[in-house]
Amino acid sequence: MQRRRGSRTPKRRRTIRSKGRKLPTPHASIAYLQKRLERRTNERDDALEQLAATSDVLKVISRSTFELRAVFDRLVESATRLCQANSSVIWRPANDGRYHLAASYGVSSEFKSRLEALALRPDGRSVVGRCLQAGKTMYVPDLVADPEYTKRQAKEFGGYRGLLCVPLIREGTPIGVLMIAHTSSRKFSPQQIALAATFASQAVIAIENTRLLDDLNKLNQQLEQRVAEQVAEIERMSRLRRFLPRQVADLIVASGSEKQLESHRSEIAALFCDLRGFTGFSESSDPEDVMALLGDYHAAIGEIINKYSGTLERYAGDGVMVVFNDPVQIDQPALKAVLTAIDMRTAIGRLIEKWRKLGHDIGYGIGIAHGFATLGTIGFEGRFDYSAIGTVCNVASRLCDEAKSGQILITPRVFSALGNEIMVEQVGEFALKGIRRPLVAYNVLATRAPE
Repeated sequence: MQRRRGSRTPKRRRTIRSKGRKLPTPHASIAYLQKRLERRTNERDDALEQLAATSDVLKVISRSTFELRAVFDRLVESATRLCQANSSVIWRPANDGRYHLAASYGVSSEFKSRLEALALRPDGRSVVGRCLQAGKTMYVPDLVADPEYTKRQAKEFGGYRGLLCVPLIREGTPIGVLMIAHTSSRKFSPQQIALAATFASQAVIAIENTRLLDDLNKLNQQLEQRVAEQVAEIERMSRLRRFLPRQVADLIVASGSEKQLESHRSEIAALFCDLRGFTGFSESSDPEDVMALLGDYHAAIGEIINKYSGTLERYAGDGVMVVFNDPVQIDQPALKAVLTAIDMRTAIGRLIEKWRKLGHDIGYGIGIAHGFATLGTIGFEGRFDYSAIGTVCNVASRLCDEAKSGQILITPRVFSALGNEIMVEQVGEFALKGIRRPLVAYNVLATRAPE
């Protein structure tokens, strides 16, 4: 039939084709975009939730440096929720080398008691043990289907099916396991496994922070204890050096023992030195002048005593007693005592010239003996003296009294110990107070010049 001019034929619905492929209709394209937007929105929400949970755990870590349990509790709670699991557990090693329950979430009280009774080893008898043994993540989608477990064992494991174990690694060594479980047969997604690894890393951070802080606290305690000990030692040293001869105090400090202060018997050389005319000088002079003279005198002889390793036993105004060979033993104590006396004579002689120019007529005498004496501390708490008691000390003191100004009187025993190094002269016998028999004494002249 011939179509009349001007008439219209009914339009047919045309399908848009492109290279032999049907293109979606506008309605289909909108539905596709909406689903894609919804999926992206869900992914964004999940990412934000995970980020918020991670940030929350890090805040807990920063606030709970001393409370590792608080960090673990927040970790297992967040891991359970974000991984859409039923429960989470953290295992940590104990002193016995086995791994014990450290934190849990979503676990029934009955099953928790069973977990607390477990002590797992890094071996193949459990998923946790395999995770520790390999040092890497272990994921069992279905315990019932796992060849390492029987159906009865899987049932006994709290009815859980899927099990994800992530090791807590510090410096390449496992220090724990984060275990996440669910009761269904669905699988953990790769994102959830990655999130579990993040939580495991945060647990390691918390453990490391606690360990470092604990080490720091121990170090601080050690330093505090060491400082306290050093302060106590300084105070003790100061007290010893204030009330005891320098050699005695130094020996006690060096040995860490005060055994040297106990009463003991030792062979010594004793030296007494006394100023002549000092009593009259002190009676006619101002106290300041007396103290100044004594200061010069003690300073001069003190250096000499230290030079020959003598122990200043006592100061008694113008009189001093020096002990050689105790508490520090020295070679040839008698010779050292005589050399000390010779140097003291030179030093005191210079002071006498100075004093005479000021109108003071002062001399000195020295006595030296060699023998055994009993030595140790005498006194009371807060005021001790190191003292030598015996005939040798009495003889030295009596010889000092008998010596004329400028003389150094020594006993025959001291003389015999000098050899040919010292020139002496015999001055006769002395009936010393407290000594039953007269004693021959020698006057020290000078050191013998080497040939």
